[in-house]
Amino acid sequence: MTATRQVRCKDVLIGGGAPCSIQSMTNVDSRDEAALLDQICRLKDAGCQIVRIAVPDMESAQIFAQVRRKTSMPLVADIHFDYRLAIAAIEAGADKIRINPGNIGSPDRIRAVVEAAKVREIPIRVGVNSGSLEKDILKKYGGVTAEGLAESALRNIKYIEDMDYGNLVVSIKSSDVKVNYDAHKILAEATDVPIHIGITEAGTPKRGKIKSAIGLGALLLAGIGDTMRVSLTVDPLEEVKFAAEILRSLGLRKSCINLISCPTCGRTKIDLKGLAEEIEEKLSPIESKLSSSGKDGITVAVMGCAVNGPGEAKEADFGLAGGDGKGLIFAKGEIIKTVDEEDLAAEFLKIIEDTVYFLHFTI
Repeated sequence: MTATRQVRCKDVLIGGGAPCSIQSMTNVDSRDEAALLDQICRLKDAGCQIVRIAVPDMESAQIFAQVRRKTSMPLVADIHFDYRLAIAAIEAGADKIRINPGNIGSPDRIRAVVEAAKVREIPIRVGVNSGSLEKDILKKYGGVTAEGLAESALRNIKYIEDMDYGNLVVSIKSSDVKVNYDAHKILAEATDVPIHIGITEAGTPKRGKIKSAIGLGALLLAGIGDTMRVSLTVDPLEEVKFAAEILRSLGLRKSCINLISCPTCGRTKIDLKGLAEEIEEKLSPIESKLSSSGKDGITVAVMGCAVNGPGEAKEADFGLAGGDGKGLIFAKGEIIKTVDEEDLAAEFLKIIEDTVYFLHFTI
């Protein structure tokens, strides 16, 4: 398998042995600056490293420029059909653009986009989807096939490289897990361009997570994938969190927070399920901070009864042991306080945050 070359999207390295980065895409109106900034901020807190924004018209390109000035997040402009939008997005400060050369138009228009990218020295992501294959390839293979997807991608890579520009990322996506896998295997053997992996239109969280875990996990285990997006019909924050789980489960990303919680039983007298889910969700910004620090992670225990709860909570860096409408909070083996159930999550999270951020427990 060919080792990939390395490109840079702002401060994130892609390919060349860099860790697989996590991407997502905004799903708010691209002309709503406030909504974009809010969603980008939340995505960053969840652990997203690169955010893609659709740029369907000149108004959204202008808003893209305003957003670019107000966030440090690496931003990718997603362009289809109008080459002028790609140039406008590049001039607006895009750190990477995503195009399908096949729907941009004439060679002169594609060259104009490439020349603009050259000036700013930003990568172009060549994107090929099963729903937008060229007619001649569909005819050649009798429909969408792995071979056709790979051929389309390689054709478009060559098209831009022949314009003397190799600052590229490539993506080929299908909603069929097997076709997607086979296409990536062919592609990875044929090019050293960094590969963005995903399962396009994976679906709702219930089904889409299964397809994404299998499809992306198989590629990553095969050594394919320099950056990734989990595509789900859901809040994009869920995409980011699930992508991180895939990477952690494969040992490709360190678990900075080891969350332990008991399965509950008849002795449980607090809403442990709700409590654990709330704590898990709100630990995301702390986990992102720990991950970027390079320091050791922490163990957090959320326990539901007096049998094993106090012992597990005491052994963790931060622990919570539920009782009858109340809970004990531990830090480094010591009981910090007893708190009523309704205040338990907020108090517990505050203690963790204060210790990690201000007392430099690990960072």
